Amino acid sequence: MILLLTVIQLSACNKTTHSTQKEVKTVNIPEFSSDSAYTYTQKQVDFGPRVPNTAAHDACATYLSAELKRLGAEVIEQKANLTAFDGTVLKSVNIIGSFNTKAETRILLFSHWDSRPWADQDPKPENRKKPVMAANDGASGVGVLLEMARLMGKSLPTVGVDILFVDAEDYGAPESFKSQNTEDSWCLGTQYWAKNPHVPGYTARFGILLDMVGGKQATFFKEQASEYYAGSVVNTVWSQAKSLGFGQYFVDQKGGAITDDHIYVNQIIGIPSIDIIQYDPNSKSGFGFYWHTTQDVMANVDKTTLKAVGTTLMHVVYNEK
Repeated sequence: MILLLTVIQLSACNKTTHSTQKEVKTVNIPEFSSDSAYTYTQKQVDFGPRVPNTAAHDACATYLSAELKRLGAEVIEQKANLTAFDGTVLKSVNIIGSFNTKAETRILLFSHWDSRPWADQDPKPENRKKPVMAANDGASGVGVLLEMARLMGKSLPTVGVDILFVDAEDYGAPESFKSQNTEDSWCLGTQYWAKNPHVPGYTARFGILLDMVGGKQATFFKEQASEYYAGSVVNTVWSQAKSLGFGQYFVDQKGGAITDDHIYVNQIIGIPSIDIIQYDPNSKSGFGFYWHTTQDVMANVDKTTLKAVGTTLMHVVYNEK
């Protein structure tokens, strides 16, 4: 009887040990490379301003689609003719790269890839009809997502991930345009995708928008619409950033509310989505001094900021089950 009890006790101890080992199993999260994200950002800028209906725009679209395929994503190009506020027909293309396509639980990561046609916030009047290079306002978010795609192509997360590069975001009506109800003149590619998702009935657990995520010493406050529609996601991202030592970038304070791509993803398709967007409460625009000017160039993109955003998102995605 004593021998039998000893065997039972040993067996119970072994089971407890195995259970504990499963509980403490760590998640393998690939290391985000800021050098790679910076190179991806530079590559887009090298095409020139990616304004719809231009050769630079078409060349960059081809590159983004091909690069996602090369990295292992299943790619869909969603082409559409979208009408801008001034009647211009924009030949746009949303580009979707999907990883782990058999997973039912999905996360949406998105950023716009087009450039604003006019530097209407430039301090020099002679520059205000020139296109914006959009190194930070567009290319930086795409650069972060391409680096994440590179890593996911080598080591898939548990959940499925859909990377969406949306077009015609920055063709919104300038302040000088004399008309009412121009708020929806922005984010045309996202509005189209939300009404016509690349997969019928598409849904995701949540979405994260990246907009202007490469600025030097950039700060990301908790955008108010994000908190309204997806407060738990905001808390998850900002808590993760703090735990990684990026609290100086992800500031635990309320920011402003902005009409951006995430608004339409929340309102039209119903995916709770947040916006990680640079916010400077001390600037006139609320963004960087170079926002919508000819100075939105690579000199104002910083690797350490790209690292903070990319590393945070990698931990958020790879910790999802």
